[in-house]
Amino acid sequence: MFFLNDGPAAKLRLPTPEEALPGRSHPIPTAADHFVSGRPLHGPYPDGMEAAYFGMGCFWGVERLYWQVPGVWVTAAGYQGGITPNPTYRETCTGLTGHAETVLVVFDPAAVSYGELLRVFWENHDPTQGMRQGNDVGTTYRSVIFTTSDAQREEAEASLAAYQAALAGAGRGGVTTEIAPAPAFYFAEEEHQQYLAKNPGGYCGLRGTGVACVVPAAR
Repeated sequence: MFFLNDGPAAKLRLPTPEEALPGRSHPIPTAADHFVSGRPLHGPYPDGMEAAYFGMGCFWGVERLYWQVPGVWVTAAGYQGGITPNPTYRETCTGLTGHAETVLVVFDPAAVSYGELLRVFWENHDPTQGMRQGNDVGTTYRSVIFTTSDAQREEAEASLAAYQAALAGAGRGGVTTEIAPAPAFYFAEEEHQQYLAKNPGGYCGLRGTGVACVVPAAR
């Protein structure tokens, strides 16, 4: 992926409000519809749908992973968890917006459980790497789960504990994944939406640990 600033200090430490880029008051231009399904990226979404947000490295591969899950209605790539309002891709790559690359997953809970989405999350990246994911280094690529309800938070925290135990049993390190209520989601530019459908040979940095995740049943 593109880096505007390859300095290690900017990549490995979240910026303070004084350091953060100013951003802008208006949303950046993006796509209206999903390139694969043709469904509206911004909604309105059908009644009964839920939203979930996951960050696990480069959002190109993460989004492709989730749009293929049966029961997922639509996905979108974006930026979340930082300071700068309405950031651009180039700005987030500097490390001076504080955002992680994340994917919005709108799903039908009658067709796929949130627990299944969590299993996909844990098994398809390495959540022990801190401010990086493989060769993608920086705060932008940190592992995050942003929740939209108390029930999601409880399931996410239970799944983290379960996967931490599984990783420890395999001799792996501690989980660094952040779990927090979902902050504002800023849709990425059109070129980044469903990037790997438009560019099938494009970069995908997803690499799991090889450790299976058994997500505890929801209460």
